[in-house]
Amino acid sequence: MRKTIVCLVAMAALPALAQQDFSKVEIKVTKVAGTVYMLQGSGGNIGVSVGDDGILIVDDEFAPLVPKIKAALAGISNKPIKFILNTHYHGDHTGGNVEFSKDGPIIAHENVRKRLQSGTSTLGRQTPPAPKEALPVITFNDRATVHINGEDIRAIHMPHGHTDGDAVIWFTQSNVVHMGDDFFNGTFPFVDLDNGGSVRGMAANVEAVIAQIRDDTKVIAGHGPLGDKTTLRAFAETIRASWAAVDAAMKAGKTLDQIKQEKILAPWEKWASNFITLDRWAETLYRELGGK
Repeated sequence: MRKTIVCLVAMAALPALAQQDFSKVEIKVTKVAGTVYMLQGSGGNIGVSVGDDGILIVDDEFAPLVPKIKAALAGISNKPIKFILNTHYHGDHTGGNVEFSKDGPIIAHENVRKRLQSGTSTLGRQTPPAPKEALPVITFNDRATVHINGEDIRAIHMPHGHTDGDAVIWFTQSNVVHMGDDFFNGTFPFVDLDNGGSVRGMAANVEAVIAQIRDDTKVIAGHGPLGDKTTLRAFAETIRASWAAVDAAMKAGKTLDQIKQEKILAPWEKWASNFITLDRWAETLYRELGGK
């Protein structure tokens, strides 16, 4: 059965987003390890650190869900929200920025601020500039560390993966990593080629994280269930093997239509979703490999 991913890229200007009934969304809370929890609603998974110092969140889904997210946080801790980290600029991860910026500073890579501030075009659809209140007020180029709740929470820039502003968040004491959309647990990823994304880069980013984590490290994906080193390896292998299959087909002179018609990617059909189908993943790989 193909998996359903709701509003994966979710830019606020899209009609599909406007039609979503957020009143039916429930926020699921999962204790991950140490100070860290994961919230799942609609959009990107939220990472949370709670403790005596307050609450830090990683990503914040959509604006209409902010009251539900805050209610879920209140069920974990009565401490105030102190910091908001964004893993990248997409609206399903930053849509709550306007409201959460009232609670604490938003921190992100400098390219996140640039793309939110200027507006973007993805898959032929335009997203207008975000309001001032949604912009990160603290930006970094390579890395930043927030010291809270006994954690050294490190945001490390991973160049040209899902976008050009990706950050992987390391909860070092709790042995948890939030990958943002450099990791889709169980499905093909969306790679935003129009905004600095790269399949090659994403594969390299995932391999770099695998090399640094332990077997018992918990891995929060941008989308999908809570993961670990094993599921991250499976994701990396799917990218590598499907990439090799399309690359071989192109070197044999096959066109994109032939790659689709001959179902070159059929061995990885279980990774297809309603958003990134086999054909769309083939298009992504074909485009990155130089096809027109």
